[in-house]
Amino acid sequence: MYTFESRIRYSEADNNGKLTMAALLNYFQDVTTFHSESLGLGVKAMKEKQQAWVLNSWQIVVEEMPEYCDRVTVGTMPYDFKGFFGSRNFFMKAEDGSYLAKGNSLWTLLDLQNGRPTVPSEEMLTAYALSPKLDMEYAPRKIVLPTKMEDAEPITVKKHHLDTNNHVNNGQYVNMAMDFLPEVFCVKQLRVEYKKQAFLGDVIYPGVSYENGKLVAALRDAKGLPYAVVEFLEKE
Repeated sequence: MYTFESRIRYSEADNNGKLTMAALLNYFQDVTTFHSESLGLGVKAMKEKQQAWVLNSWQIVVEEMPEYCDRVTVGTMPYDFKGFFGSRNFFMKAEDGSYLAKGNSLWTLLDLQNGRPTVPSEEMLTAYALSPKLDMEYAPRKIVLPTKMEDAEPITVKKHHLDTNNHVNNGQYVNMAMDFLPEVFCVKQLRVEYKKQAFLGDVIYPGVSYENGKLVAALRDAKGLPYAVVEFLEKE
């Protein structure tokens, strides 16, 4: 397990002073990169190995969003390796130790030379010591697309969408999908299924469905094939 302490910044809060969903996702992305860096398996080290962990899916369940200035603990731990897949939990806790949010994710180790999945080395498996799974309700990785979706305005990938792998950052797809949420929508759960990578200059064609407290956004290419599918469930 790896953790770090933080304090919610004003720049991470919404108009109600609560941490935004996008900022929570960033905390979870940051803690996994900090963890890897602490093990000598960070961005530069993995580039030298010509390998990268590619995210397949997110599930984040929100109990309560912290407010700006609140002190929090952010943590992560891998809990399973199967072939070239790795599974990892995340959490954010309040000062009193209660869970504010829990997350689950699935990753694939990619060989950057041939673009194919590869099995982690014994050294890597030893470094990423496994922990017990978090107690949470685990949702399926696959998101079922609604039969009817409304087309939204296309989005052209800009430089600010990219990360160190020079493709659209995982969190940016969530930011794009959040623009389609109703003005009053309190997120209970976020799921994201990543299908393929989008690069600078690519055009993303969103399809959106909102019904019975669930919003699904399919962020697609010109042929209608998704780069990513994002699902939000609303708190009752």
